[in-house]
Amino acid sequence: MLTWLQRDDLGFPPLEQALREPNGLLAAGGDLSAERLVAAYRHGCFPWYQEGQPILWWSPDPRTVLFPGELHVSRSLRKRIRQGELRVTFDQAFAEVIQGCAEPRSYAEGTWITPAMQHAYIRLHERGIAHSVEVWRQGVLVGGLYGLAMGRLFFGESMFSRETDASKVGFVQLVERLRDWGFEMIDCQMHTHHLASFGARPIPRSEFKRLLAQHLQRPGETNWRA
Repeated sequence: MLTWLQRDDLGFPPLEQALREPNGLLAAGGDLSAERLVAAYRHGCFPWYQEGQPILWWSPDPRTVLFPGELHVSRSLRKRIRQGELRVTFDQAFAEVIQGCAEPRSYAEGTWITPAMQHAYIRLHERGIAHSVEVWRQGVLVGGLYGLAMGRLFFGESMFSRETDASKVGFVQLVERLRDWGFEMIDCQMHTHHLASFGARPIPRSEFKRLLAQHLQRPGETNWRA
């Protein structure tokens, strides 16, 4: 049975109790407070729901991750990065990036990044937990992505592009920076061909849980603006 969370209880059920269909649905209800979101990611689950639904919490099995040392960059994308037409920054425009990620997509109806979700992650950014990557062309924001950093782990959330390859350039710069900082894993949540092209691959949820326990306690980089 699906567990319904109470607002005064930040606990989550064991990941093994997640449903097989739909894959990974673990719990519903609760709220989007900063404390609950941090507890969720540390536990191994994340929120994902549509406007009008209760908050739904997920822990799919398998879990798609990218190990920074396994990053694959195509020759054409590497050439695009070397051209230097796009400038990448970190933590310079978090609210604008999450708003860009919430924009309508041609391949989907609506967005799961509701105003409530945007406000929740902005609060996490203000606490130094959520971070953004911005991609600029001549001072105009053309792409970006955001996620959470805890310990030596990065939990990716969403990305957007207003021009070809913009989010890809930002993603490569992010992964390379995380690799240099000694981050061990990037959580990509669920499989997409886009992420697989960079080297992301599925691992069993049990292995994901083990890696969480191993790397969450290790201090990670805090100076994202540098």
